Amino acid sequence: MKELLILLVAGALFSCSRTPEHPKFDFTTTFEKTEGLETATYTEVIQYYQALAEQFPTISLKTIGTTDSGNPLHVAVLSPTKEFDFNKLQDKSIILINNGIHPGESDGIDASMMLLRDIASETEKIDAMNNVVLAVIPVYNVGGSLNRNSHTRTNQNGPKAYGFRGNARNFDLNRDFVKADTKNAQSFAKIFHKTNPDVFIDNHVSNGADYQYAITHLFTQHNKLGNDLGAFIEERMRPEIEKSLLEKDIPITPYVNVWGNTPERGFSQFFDSPRYSTGYTTLFNTLGMMVETHMLKPYKQRVEQTYELMESMIAFTQTNTSELKELRAKAVENILSKETYPISYTVDREKTSSLNFLGYEGSMIPSEVTTGERLFYDRSKPYTKEIKYYNHFKITQEITIPKAYILQQGWWKVIDRLKENNIVFKVFEKDTTMTVEELHIADFKTRNGAYEGHYLHYNTKVKATQKTYTFKAGDLYIPVDQFGARYIMETLEPAATDSFFNWNYFDPILQQKEGYSSYVFEDLAKEYLATNPELKAEFDKKMEEDEQFAGNSRAQLDYVYKNSLHYEPAHMKLPIYKVY
Repeated sequence: MKELLILLVAGALFSCSRTPEHPKFDFTTTFEKTEGLETATYTEVIQYYQALAEQFPTISLKTIGTTDSGNPLHVAVLSPTKEFDFNKLQDKSIILINNGIHPGESDGIDASMMLLRDIASETEKIDAMNNVVLAVIPVYNVGGSLNRNSHTRTNQNGPKAYGFRGNARNFDLNRDFVKADTKNAQSFAKIFHKTNPDVFIDNHVSNGADYQYAITHLFTQHNKLGNDLGAFIEERMRPEIEKSLLEKDIPITPYVNVWGNTPERGFSQFFDSPRYSTGYTTLFNTLGMMVETHMLKPYKQRVEQTYELMESMIAFTQTNTSELKELRAKAVENILSKETYPISYTVDREKTSSLNFLGYEGSMIPSEVTTGERLFYDRSKPYTKEIKYYNHFKITQEITIPKAYILQQGWWKVIDRLKENNIVFKVFEKDTTMTVEELHIADFKTRNGAYEGHYLHYNTKVKATQKTYTFKAGDLYIPVDQFGARYIMETLEPAATDSFFNWNYFDPILQQKEGYSSYVFEDLAKEYLATNPELKAEFDKKMEEDEQFAGNSRAQLDYVYKNSLHYEPAHMKLPIYKVY
């Protein structure tokens, strides 16, 4: 028995010692294996980053939050010092790279896999970015990536198969950043504020016209970014990135913002309001850039040029780390040193720049499918032309910067957004009386069709009235003087382009909850006019001056009702107050 036991143990030891080792992971990407014809699947991407993190001590892979697909959101971090606590990395320049927001636009997915591998495996490259830490979201739109097909990107020249634009709930995630309807956007906010990036890159693919470039850039609009940061991105970052790529024989131009026209007519810079990724990151003074490769160009070329652009941005950030950190540190102070803050812009048609543009001759020719004409770009006729580029925007509306906003409790969806974005506020511990500015919606327009799960408001006008108001214990006091100052003003200020009001967060106030029966209120209206001579005078004046009003008895009775004590005070009144 004793001999049998010894034999069994010896056999077990021998068996264990002969167990073959796991084969070494092949870090050649699907893109490389197929010579630029295919992109990795979502599962392959995550397995790749897991292997990178296991192989290289300078790379870490974490999950932060979840997505509408039920899968977690991953972030890979490449830190030359092997430090992954972002609280200890704020002396470094952080670059956050987002991929696969539209999974059919997979160029950045493949380029980032190769980029992190190459940097981590080459000592020279690691040493060259000692001031920089990379944080990469491998695939942001997980649900869309899993919904793989070969047909929905109708005009796109590869890869063979790819993900779908809509996420698991069919949201376009690049319209969701400030409204945050999706778990993806809510998780992105966690990653964004955890990393606090100095530079943000969002990798995309698109076409609105045909031209010679395989890659274009879309830096956040410099007037909107404002102050020294705006000048830095337009006068330093943009030209230096362009120069760097030209030295690699890669021509690049601003995103060609034309649809249905030809570029030689000129075009304006794209305006990235906070619904978009770079518009959202601007709210926290991060310098943002979308990469837009041209979907008509071969996939291999697009991915390689995306890789090169990201390398150029890393080099630029490495060189300018001190200045970047200083500019961002002073940004909020610079904003709040002024009396006003802009909340809407329009293209300045009087102020233009010029581009030495590489295009193709375009013309209208008879359609072979329809009875009309079609636009045709003749690639046998390339040209280089000076064209107008409208990259300056002027302010159309601004507000006086308040000391604080007060939000009544109960609007939990708004409170959730504030918390997700690290907005500091205090809660009144007892009923508190203050003199504030009360806000009523005076007018607004609404889209006729659904847009990303909403019927978006626009052209919003606000009536402000000074009032002494008693706030209840539990209401929120939100000081503006904090890191998220821009976020606070552009979400709580109802007339701002992507305000919470315009995104329907406060729509219950637009519906009148109480009313009246005309035959009953008629007698009350008569008595009310008789006992309120000022209102009677205004009523008579309106009857004389407004012909349409004078011919509408229902409108006349409603006018009296809405100026009486019977009209509910909550109708059209926002639960937001301003403190000066």
